[in-house]
Amino acid sequence: MSKPVAPVAVTMGDPAGIGGDIILKAWTEHRRDLPPFFVIDDPGRLGALALHLKLDCSIQTIASPEQALGHFPKALPVLPVDPPLAAPTCTGQPDTKNVAAVIGAIDTAVRLAMSGEASAMVTNPIHKSVMQDGGFEFPGHTEYLGYLAGPNAQSVMMLASAKVRNGLRVVPVTIHLAHAEAASSLTTEAIIRYGEITAQALTQDFGISSPRLAVAALNPHAGEDGKFGDEESRIIAPAIAALKSSGIEAFGPLPADTLFHTDARANADAILCMYHDQALIPLKALDFYGGVNVTLGLPFIRTSPDHGTALDLAGTGTARCDSLVAAIKMAADIAAKRIQA
Repeated sequence: MSKPVAPVAVTMGDPAGIGGDIILKAWTEHRRDLPPFFVIDDPGRLGALALHLKLDCSIQTIASPEQALGHFPKALPVLPVDPPLAAPTCTGQPDTKNVAAVIGAIDTAVRLAMSGEASAMVTNPIHKSVMQDGGFEFPGHTEYLGYLAGPNAQSVMMLASAKVRNGLRVVPVTIHLAHAEAASSLTTEAIIRYGEITAQALTQDFGISSPRLAVAALNPHAGEDGKFGDEESRIIAPAIAALKSSGIEAFGPLPADTLFHTDARANADAILCMYHDQALIPLKALDFYGGVNVTLGLPFIRTSPDHGTALDLAGTGTARCDSLVAAIKMAADIAAKRIQA
């Protein structure tokens, strides 16, 4: 008899944000359509929040991920976060005293995913400025997960939506940088590395045997023969040539203003973008509620809702859980493909 697939680990995110709201809604409204998962959080906090939101969600404290499999159909399994919350949580008001617990939930999820006790991890949103004020030394989840994964890991952020017609997967080569800094830091080597990691992930995690990578230009009209900049010919085109020579079907650089319409998306399995907003604006415009953040290049599976802490919605019952549900499903799908492979 085969061993049951391990459950998915979900982190609490910032306890003042909507992480608790959407995880309770995901279990209450969608558990029959979701793989078993458990939350690394404070069981008392989630129980009180469920009562506040008037959600019919029983909380079951567990001591190990394996216990989640038996409890999941009837109660939301919660693995107590370590270290525990240091201050009472107040919805909409993050507290730097709780940063250690937020980090602890991430650390635990990584450990369990690395050991195989969890099949994958899904991270709820963190409040980056509060985290950094509390001693967190990384720009965001992606960079921290790369650090935890070890020196050989190369973390790359992909945003994906299965709901958009012809699909949409975007990978920003530069992420949390000012636009001027993003343009000046763009290199041929980075584009090649991101293209290679993306192509490998498309095969390994999405079952695409011959991935097609569209590569966006940096400047309007792809530079218009140097009139609006030379990054296309000097930086991007050599990267595309190198990817092609390694056997990856890459093409471009293509003007970003025509790259994301329905017919164009049908020609690519993923789009390499040169900066943060070039990737995220089309994805959020086309699927604001259902986009998923996937970290490629890690030795474990990590997905996340493609939105922030939404402090103004926390505790109101109005936050939608679509993106979290999609993130849990995608994490489990990737885990299944890796097992099959």
